[in-house]
Amino acid sequence: MRLVCVRHTAVAVPQGVCYGRTDVPLAAGFEQAAPVIGRRLRGYALDSEVAVYTSPLSRCTRLADYCGYPHAVRDSRLMEMDFGTWEMRPWRSIDDPALTAWFQDWLHLPTAAGDSFPAMLSRVESFVEELLYKKSWQALLFTHGGVIACLRVLSGGYDPREAFRDLPTCGSIVEIEIGG
Repeated sequence: MRLVCVRHTAVAVPQGVCYGRTDVPLAAGFEQAAPVIGRRLRGYALDSEVAVYTSPLSRCTRLADYCGYPHAVRDSRLMEMDFGTWEMRPWRSIDDPALTAWFQDWLHLPTAAGDSFPAMLSRVESFVEELLYKKSWQALLFTHGGVIACLRVLSGGYDPREAFRDLPTCGSIVEIEIGG
C-alpha cells in the first residue's frame, strides 16, 4: 500500500513548547506554504480513486481543504501524540519527575495523563489495518510528525527506537510503502 503523507504546515506555538493533541493555530506563513504543497502533491500521480484522510485537528484539515480535499475523512487515529498535562507548557518549565522518566524510556512509558508510544503505534496500526482490509492500495494522509514516525516503523523502515530520527519538517510530503 502506498501512503502519501503530508505533515501540516508550521504552527503558531513558540519554540520549546510541548504541543501534540492540542488544536493549535497555524503560523502566519500558511497562505504562502499551502500553495507550494498543493503544487508538489500534483507530482505524486494520485488517481481519482485515492482514499484521502486527515487528522481532525485544524492544522491538518485546513491544509487538506486548501489542497482540494474538503471531504477528506477525519480520523482521530491520525492525531498527534497526547502529552496530557504537559501540553502547551514549555518543556523546560515542566517540573514533573514523570517527565525525566519518560525522556529516559519514551519507548514504553506514557506521558503524564496522555499517550505512550506503544498506544500511539497501536492506534496508527489500527488505521493501516483498516486501509488494508478495504484494499485501499493508495491513500493520501494529512497528519502529524508522530503519526509519520509510527507509519515508518510499521513499514519496517525504522526501528521503534529510531522512530523520530530524521522527522520530516512541517509542510513535508513523505511517501511510505506498507504491506508489500
